[in-house]
Amino acid sequence: MAERPTGSGGGEGHQLADGGYASPEQAERLRLDTLREYRIMDTDPEEAFDRVTKMVADLYDAPIALVSLVDDCRQWFKSSYGLDVPETPREISFCQYVIAEDRPVVIADVLGDARFRDNPLVTGDPFIRFYAGVPLRAYNGAILGTLCVIDRKERPLLNDRELERLEDFAAIIMAEADLRRIVAQRDEARQTLERALDFSGIATWRYDARTGSIEWGGAVAELWGADFATALADIEGFWERLLPDDRDMVRGVLGGSVESGTHYATEYRIQHPERGVRWIAVRADWDVNTTDAILTGISIDITEQKSRQENANLLMRELHHRMRNLFATVSAIISLTRHAATDVDDYVERITGRLDALNRAQNVLLGANFMTGSMHALLREVEAAFPRIRWSGPDLLLPENALVAMALVFNELATNAVKHGALSGANGEVDVQWTQDPEDADPRLFRLTWTETGTDAPVGPPERTSFGTLLMERSVRNNLGGTIERHWKPTGLVLDITLPARWRDA
Repeated sequence: MAERPTGSGGGEGHQLADGGYASPEQAERLRLDTLREYRIMDTDPEEAFDRVTKMVADLYDAPIALVSLVDDCRQWFKSSYGLDVPETPREISFCQYVIAEDRPVVIADVLGDARFRDNPLVTGDPFIRFYAGVPLRAYNGAILGTLCVIDRKERPLLNDRELERLEDFAAIIMAEADLRRIVAQRDEARQTLERALDFSGIATWRYDARTGSIEWGGAVAELWGADFATALADIEGFWERLLPDDRDMVRGVLGGSVESGTHYATEYRIQHPERGVRWIAVRADWDVNTTDAILTGISIDITEQKSRQENANLLMRELHHRMRNLFATVSAIISLTRHAATDVDDYVERITGRLDALNRAQNVLLGANFMTGSMHALLREVEAAFPRIRWSGPDLLLPENALVAMALVFNELATNAVKHGALSGANGEVDVQWTQDPEDADPRLFRLTWTETGTDAPVGPPERTSFGTLLMERSVRNNLGGTIERHWKPTGLVLDITLPARWRDA
């Protein structure tokens, strides 16, 4: 027997993508879960995979080349060149050894190997004598199966270059599989978002300013009528649905947005075919990732809010102000996060964290009088989300805009601490302290210090300014009129925020 020793295998555990180790049972569960995540088992043949196995068979002058995926009981061939069977039992598969040993396996003559000489695939069709298999390794390090070359006669071991080429082909196969996985996850996320929009009563739309066409999604039938697909396919149908008294105003707002490329935001009344006159609020922004003049936005039915305005004008003005600010903040976060995200998962994670911060601020406002919120209440919300944050300082009443700004600042600091700072390790902590000068102080200032300790490794300034940093800068300087300073010390980040003291005691 001649077997090529390639890579490091065996041992009592398997290394995971995060650098830790798992038992064989844990590693196998992860592997099977990952295989199911790809949703590739028992799918139809695909040219992209068949082209690779044909190229591999031609390159290595072998009669058989396989893309083999191994589940708990069988090996199934996503692509097979030179072999007609779709699968074989796992217990007789050669590829199981690649998975078990976590490395390529190359055997010049299987008759000299006690593991294989009596295997039905050796003693019977396809009469394997030579085998070379390399792992199909997923994004998280799990091995889903192999790309293998098989011959019916003894052959020399592969040299380093030949083995490297085979691994390159395996990487091409996994790149193709990952593309399908990501597309499937994206489509699933889009469907989930569509369902969420249906439940939330929000309609989405895309307006092409050059052609006048409109594409709709979400709860559009509820907001605009069941005939939206035909009646509102273009801008002329949209104008027809608006009440005549509102058309000139909306034309002016939309025209100004088209001309200047700025945000589009307004409210107007429509004649709903089933529900009568309804008030609609819209918020939109231009798609800066394309040269097309595409305005993407959302529509929300605000009829009930408008009705309540007639009975409680003061309260409704405040609520309307809050809604407008919230939409503007969400719109800005969605628009800017889109450019900072590296992929769909990263985009969802960033958006979720920042919307959670907005939700914390809204919870505090809803628990009070809608217009102001307690600093202590906000920090309790932050501490609930990030338990190793400790805080102390006087309780202050923050107006809505200040509360939202502080919530976003705390979220970005805590998220960065989890990813890169003190909260990324088991022993790290964050201490938040603030004070406010007496009323007779000149100038009278609010001072807050964010101190991280117990970092596992030295920290320093980031190589580039992230959107999260820009969001904090904007919140502190533009929204609150203050300053923010960072100091990277051996024990961790220390950040100082200084603001004009405008808040009264709770």
